[in-house]
Amino acid sequence: MKISYLFILLSLLATATLAQKKELTLEDAVMGSRTYLRPESPRSLQWLSNEHYILVENDTLFQYSTKKDSKTVLLTIADLNQLTSASPLSFSYFPSVRVTDENTIQIRNKQELLLIQVSDKQIVQQLSIPADAKNLDYCDASQSLAYTKGQNLFILNNEGEKQITFDNQKGILNGHYAHRREFGITKGIFWSPNGTQVAFYRKDESMVKDYPLVDYMTREAEYTPEKYPMAGMTSHQVQLGIYNLQTGKTSFLDTGEPDDHYLTNISWSPDEQSIYMAELNRDQNHMQLNCYDVASGAKQSTLFEEKSSTYVEPQHPLVFDENDPTQFYYTTRKDGWFHIYLYNTSGELIRQITKGNWEVTDFYGADKKYIYIQSTQETPVERHLYRVKISNGNIERLDIAEGTFRGKLSPDKKHIIAHRTAFDVPGENTLLSTSGKKIRTIYQAKDPAANYQFGENKLFTIKAADNETDLHCRMILPPNFDKTKKYPAVIYVYGGPHAQLVNNTWHNDVRWWQYYLASKGFVMFTVDSRGSANRGEAFENIIHRQLGITETDDQMKGAEYLMNLPFVDSKRIGVHGWSYGGFMTLNLMTRHPEVFKVGVAGGPVVDWSMYEIMYGERYMDRPEENPEGYNETNMVNHVKDLQGKLMLIHGAQDATVVMQHSMKFLRECIKQNKPVDFFAYPTHPHNVHGKDRIHLMDKICQYFIDYL
Repeated sequence: MKISYLFILLSLLATATLAQKKELTLEDAVMGSRTYLRPESPRSLQWLSNEHYILVENDTLFQYSTKKDSKTVLLTIADLNQLTSASPLSFSYFPSVRVTDENTIQIRNKQELLLIQVSDKQIVQQLSIPADAKNLDYCDASQSLAYTKGQNLFILNNEGEKQITFDNQKGILNGHYAHRREFGITKGIFWSPNGTQVAFYRKDESMVKDYPLVDYMTREAEYTPEKYPMAGMTSHQVQLGIYNLQTGKTSFLDTGEPDDHYLTNISWSPDEQSIYMAELNRDQNHMQLNCYDVASGAKQSTLFEEKSSTYVEPQHPLVFDENDPTQFYYTTRKDGWFHIYLYNTSGELIRQITKGNWEVTDFYGADKKYIYIQSTQETPVERHLYRVKISNGNIERLDIAEGTFRGKLSPDKKHIIAHRTAFDVPGENTLLSTSGKKIRTIYQAKDPAANYQFGENKLFTIKAADNETDLHCRMILPPNFDKTKKYPAVIYVYGGPHAQLVNNTWHNDVRWWQYYLASKGFVMFTVDSRGSANRGEAFENIIHRQLGITETDDQMKGAEYLMNLPFVDSKRIGVHGWSYGGFMTLNLMTRHPEVFKVGVAGGPVVDWSMYEIMYGERYMDRPEENPEGYNETNMVNHVKDLQGKLMLIHGAQDATVVMQHSMKFLRECIKQNKPVDFFAYPTHPHNVHGKDRIHLMDKICQYFIDYL
């Protein structure tokens, strides 16, 4: 009896506690996830020197020692305002800081860039950035800032601004990213190690047809064309230029005819005499790692090649050994998994350092004995930190807890600042030695969502359609869940390359609107199907030439799992996704109309022949090479099978998945008298951000509430 009374009392207390918690609103779910529901993190936490790291707290920049748990004031906001008292600059809060060397930090105040020596609290450089400058790239070694204005490249330093390129022909861009940011490309400016030279992409888009985007917000709608080469069409042409700051001269590497091949992963040699590039043919199944002489621009050698029956996708530049400049580390999937290889500059493989059926997901650096990495060795839904012995590949894990870790390695490779997040850990920073010993906790984030009421959120696995491969899933139950009830369920889907939705991070990587919809009485479900990221080449490449087929089969295993749960109403299953997820939503709604009652497809790819060339041809080959694949994956051809309630949403200024996709799908729906809903977001590109996102998520959630 005492045990029964105790159980009742504890149940009442738990219910009372739950009742006191706040219900998540849609505004919380959308805007709060970027502000008050986002865990705080230590500001500007980074290494200053071998034995010191810095951190901004309460408008003061502090220095911490690795040897003793104490802090020293380096700079206050009063110091900043004193330093800039003779100028119009003023600071109401301490800005973000970037370390340039062990005595110098860089800060930015609007268009002013300041370099400050912390030892004597002196400004050593102040640069006024032009208002129209874009693609900023600062070089610590030469204290120079490179950027683009319009079509051309400029450099700004203590000597003033200098224009580097002088192209005015329409369609030519210097210093901008190339190849639509595929192949790991994020920028178009590449400083040499000592800052005496800068490499840059010169992109000629003049041969690419203008794609007609329209700005409807002007007095008269304005034509705002985008260079958008589609699969099978002519792409832009790219060269790599080299500007020498000392001679003032520009030269270009002789990479042959610029047609139909990709210049990726630019790497300078430590002595600045050579540039290395992973060059890929248009079919993306043959990569050459080439070395060029900077002085002459001539190709010196091909170090090695990689070929594949599907595709080769270089993602990482070379990392030269700090102790031996004739050796470098290269990350490649050539054995089926992303691993680290050590080569010399003659192209000879010295050894493969990491091995196994898991992926290296980040490379932090190396000393004379070890490399330091992040990987999926424990499980694909977590990331952990390791050191690996270069000589024999022996691997040691440096962290001890579950979850997802990332690291910042000290300059001397003796310490690492580890950041951890897990389901119930919004953020934790610890100082470790690189032997794995914990020295101290640097920062522990508070849980900003502690006072909100959420349903159960759990991770688990199911089998893929091959009945062998494990797929990782996340399921969220409604708050106050009643296992005797029948709930509708919504599958949130992506399914394509370069994305992973299910991870052991804070709240299991949930999108907060999923919690919101769960609170309205829905079971929310996500599965990372084959084709998604971080599971190896075979797991991802199975989708080659047939996008949407294997992924749909795997997503259906998730749907079957849901429908077999006693608390899920098998007649009320919905699906939502964006971009590739929008494409997958259409696949599921049309290929399995008997299962899915409601779907919302955002920015969906409908026809891969209308998608951009680099991504589209990598996964589908050219339309003339794979007509059956393009025909089968064209969602227009499946409109006839649509039965459920479907809404398409598209940004009117979408330059990633152009509006033409939705228009063609809608036109076919009208032809076949299929009732379909559509909503466009004026001014928005591929997704909807800012306050307008509340409107978007309300529309999506309400669609499921109304019809599911």
